[in-house]
Amino acid sequence: IFLTLCGQTAWAFNLAEIQLVSKLDDQRGYCIDIRGHKARAKIQRGLQAHTCYSYQGQIGVDQAFDTSLIETGEFYLPAFDVCMAAENRTQGSRLILTRCTDQNRQKFVLNSDNEIKLVANDELCLTVNDGESQEGGGGTPVHLMRRLTLENCATTKNEYKHWLISN
Repeated sequence: IFLTLCGQTAWAFNLAEIQLVSKLDDQRGYCIDIRGHKARAKIQRGLQAHTCYSYQGQIGVDQAFDTSLIETGEFYLPAFDVCMAAENRTQGSRLILTRCTDQNRQKFVLNSDNEIKLVANDELCLTVNDGESQEGGGGTPVHLMRRLTLENCATTKNEYKHWLISN
């Protein structure tokens, strides 16, 4: 565990942030993030959209996905040994973290339209809340957070559902 949490150089993974294409109200961008703070993030609290840490010069462990597994549909966070999963297969579902077991709720596809769709219900896209952002507990300027849910792809504005892999 020590080697996993010390830094990227100890990892044998190709790590990247999953970043919202639109900057919305934060010029540093929003990334998929585990709730909590970096190595002390709380996996049981699930995922959110949070200011990307790459502006600090490196990817935060709570935003670092293994890009080699994304093409197989698995959004894996190696520092915590968990995968992104839908709480359920319905609109409004939260994104949670679970042990990687190759279950349907853990399978997503990043398509050519830059949407992250749930394979078990491809009408649903990973979506950042379109309301006001919440202020976090750190950063200069302060970091911002937004809810992250699965919403209907056809009715969601592009700026809230288009993602890219940024490393």
